[in-house]
Amino acid sequence: MIGKIRKGRSFSGCIRYVTQKDDAKIIASEGVLLGTVEETARSFRWQCLLNPDVAKPVGHIALSFKPEDAPRLTDAFMASLAEEYLELMGIRNTQFIVVRHHGRDNPHCHIVFNRVDFDGKVISDSNDLRCNERVTKMLKDKYSLTYSEGKQAVKTEKLHASERVKYEIYRVVKEALRSASTWKEFQNKLLKMGVKMEFKYKGNTSEVQGIRFIKDGLSFKGSEIDRNFSWSRLDTALDRNHATFSENIIFRKRLYHEQSHGSVIDNLVEVIGTGGVFMPSVAPTEDEKDAKRLRKKKKRRKGRSL
Repeated sequence: MIGKIRKGRSFSGCIRYVTQKDDAKIIASEGVLLGTVEETARSFRWQCLLNPDVAKPVGHIALSFKPEDAPRLTDAFMASLAEEYLELMGIRNTQFIVVRHHGRDNPHCHIVFNRVDFDGKVISDSNDLRCNERVTKMLKDKYSLTYSEGKQAVKTEKLHASERVKYEIYRVVKEALRSASTWKEFQNKLLKMGVKMEFKYKGNTSEVQGIRFIKDGLSFKGSEIDRNFSWSRLDTALDRNHATFSENIIFRKRLYHEQSHGSVIDNLVEVIGTGGVFMPSVAPTEDEKDAKRLRKKKKRRKGRSL
């Protein structure tokens, strides 16, 4: 289960998009007049009059599930999951529709909701991305839904242009991080794979404040690609790589030296093998000492008896 959150200005455009493709079916709704696209959009707009200062009143969330979960995902269960998701996200006391699509491999639905609630208050979008991650994980655990295999496994050819480029940048950055230990090295590896990197500086200073990745004319902040791709987290990862690579170089040098010149132990083994005069003495064990003392005692008793 994955949630993607967007905001917009036009209810007509969003409702047309979610209801007129992929064998769409409205499986749940609240406080909305269902009819034509325009009739439904008009009922959303009426509520927006309670707070006309909201520039982007359209809330749009796509919930996608893994194909393995398809047999369990009846319309009723998917609608229930969508409504529980809204409740956990704090999106309540407002209009919404849940529209299921059937035209793709993965089961998914779209939620269109009004960011102006029944009381005219704005539904906050503060930390909605982080909250979305926490809520989807909670629901996956609660209902034993299949976890995603990660961004590396996404079929990018099925995505829209901007989403496709995001995933391509993700893969390139992951690949470059495998072997880069400095920012310059990291930047050069990205360029070789078709991705440009730019720093964002604080005012007119040299203090780095953020990072952007550019590919095919599209630009994204590092955190938009993945939360681990912010400037500070990438800086930490490169420092860690540098330390690891340095330790590996020292180890390889020591190993090469020992293989080329032989360690002290190797030299001793070679001398012992020759049976030469430089063979080191081997200290007796405690058991050997006890046995020696016992033999001496027996010898003394035998001498007295004679």
